[in-house]
Amino acid sequence: MMVDAMRSRTMRAVKSKDTKPELMVRSLIHGLGYRFRLHRRDLPGTPDLAFPSRRLALFVHGCFWHGHDCKRGARMPKANNGYWVAKIDRNRQRDREARLALETMGWESCILWECELRDRENLRAKVIDLMSARPKLTG
Repeated sequence: MMVDAMRSRTMRAVKSKDTKPELMVRSLIHGLGYRFRLHRRDLPGTPDLAFPSRRLALFVHGCFWHGHDCKRGARMPKANNGYWVAKIDRNRQRDREARLALETMGWESCILWECELRDRENLRAKVIDLMSARPKLTG
C-alpha cells in the first residue's frame, strides 16, 4: 500500500506535456510528413498538437486522467476515492468545454487515447484518415 507522502510525490511527478504517449504520437505524425504546432495556449484546452492550416486540434489523453471507458480509465484508486472521482469528472467537463469552444471557433478536435496507442498500425491508419478528412485550407 502506498503511503500518502509517496503517493503525493508520485502524482507530482506526472507530466502534462511531453509525455511518452504524446512523444510517440508526435513521432508518428512527423514521420508521416505532417507538421504541427505544440501546446498552443491561445487555443481552448491547449491542444497537444495543433494543425493550423487544417484547423485541427489533437489531444493525447491518458485514459486514467481523462476518464476513458477502457480498463485503465475505469480503475479508481481506493484511497481518497471521492477526491479522484471529482477530479476526473472536472477533467472530463473541462475537456468537453474546450472541444465545444474549439468547434465554435471553426476548429475540429480529436482525442487519441493512451490505450489506442498500443496498436501502432491502427493509430497510423487513424491519423491518415483524420488528415485526409481535413485537407489544408488554401488562401
